[in-house]
Amino acid sequence: MTHSYEDMWERLNLDLEAHAGLLEVLGKFYGNIYMSQQGRLRGMEYLDFVLSEVHGLRIKELQDAKARGGKIVGTFCVFVPEEIVLAAGGIQVGLCAGAEIGKGEAEKVLPRNTCALIKSFVGFKLARLCPYIESCDLIVGETTCDGKKKAYEIFSEHTPVYVMEIPQMKRPSDRELWKSEVLRFKTVVEEATGNTITAEGLREAIKLVNKRRRALQRLNRLRAADPAPISGRDALLINQISFYDDPARFTAKIEELCDELEARVGSGGSVAPEGTARLMLSGCPMAVPNWKLPYVVESSGAIIVGEESCIGARNTRDLVAENGADLDTMIDAIVDRYMMIDCACFTPNTERLDNIVSMARELKVKGVVHYGLSFCQPYAIEAYKVEKALRAASIPMLSIETDYGMEDVEQLKTRVEAFVEMIR
Repeated sequence: MTHSYEDMWERLNLDLEAHAGLLEVLGKFYGNIYMSQQGRLRGMEYLDFVLSEVHGLRIKELQDAKARGGKIVGTFCVFVPEEIVLAAGGIQVGLCAGAEIGKGEAEKVLPRNTCALIKSFVGFKLARLCPYIESCDLIVGETTCDGKKKAYEIFSEHTPVYVMEIPQMKRPSDRELWKSEVLRFKTVVEEATGNTITAEGLREAIKLVNKRRRALQRLNRLRAADPAPISGRDALLINQISFYDDPARFTAKIEELCDELEARVGSGGSVAPEGTARLMLSGCPMAVPNWKLPYVVESSGAIIVGEESCIGARNTRDLVAENGADLDTMIDAIVDRYMMIDCACFTPNTERLDNIVSMARELKVKGVVHYGLSFCQPYAIEAYKVEKALRAASIPMLSIETDYGMEDVEQLKTRVEAFVEMIR
């Protein structure tokens, strides 16, 4: 990334020295984890480019859109309906962060035993490191966990945050609560953008987001091939970038990559030696640049062929019905689709258990690695029931709890290698 963006970063009030250090570390980290791989698809060059310009060209695009009167909406969760933002002429970007570089600032206002994801996005704001946060006209939080819910109260002292209430159960009354939240969000977005959402606008937005989901669904179907035609690291990167790249451009590039991937599958090509253990990741989301565990797994004699997480199947599995004749019907379709999300915030959460077992069987995995961020209680506690469901299906599970630090890499590698040896 060139220095031509420094004026833009300065206008966004970033700490230029600390930000330069972040980009330098990110570049080296990316090189070690991604560019060292063998047999990568040519289509990954686009993803490499996007990541290399993560705080450059994409931020300039957002600033140019704002100069034309566009509004940027930042989110932390897959529960926030992007279709509504797009229908109002806005641009939605993900704000979750996967690095601990702002940890020191975050721990001045948050307890140390707060999950790394929360400390990361709060730290990025307080340390003035994130041009996405600073570009937003509206930031949307949600009540998926107590930690995030309370952290938004502190976060909102530094930048305005609108918080959506997420139901904790899936009874008819909970659906009504969720519909009222979606309608309230629609009003907030219309006020922020100055645009009224029309039936035609919402219909086109639903089709656009569904088209991206279908491209990622196609990627997942091709990944299911045996032998594995793409690394789990590359697939994770694709899913991560889907949260902030232009949706139409991203979808076109992923379809091109899938064409290449389909040819590789047809010829029996693979990125892993024959007999490599097929594993699936399950649990907490992995925001950029949280690539530690996939790197450890794929450096330990295994290949990741699927992710049961918000950066994976949970985000792409379900589509919004496209046959709505009017605005009210389409809103109902959005409400129903997002209520199908099987986040660990729900109780009971048998849907997630069924989906994990079904996905593991479809992918013909030898085992599941359940990933939990330290101090993430919903996923840590639910790991018990996940393991029980997988055991009943005769599928081994390894439970990993870690944070964004690199101090435990060797310990994790030892545990993963022992698990891989066991399932062989």
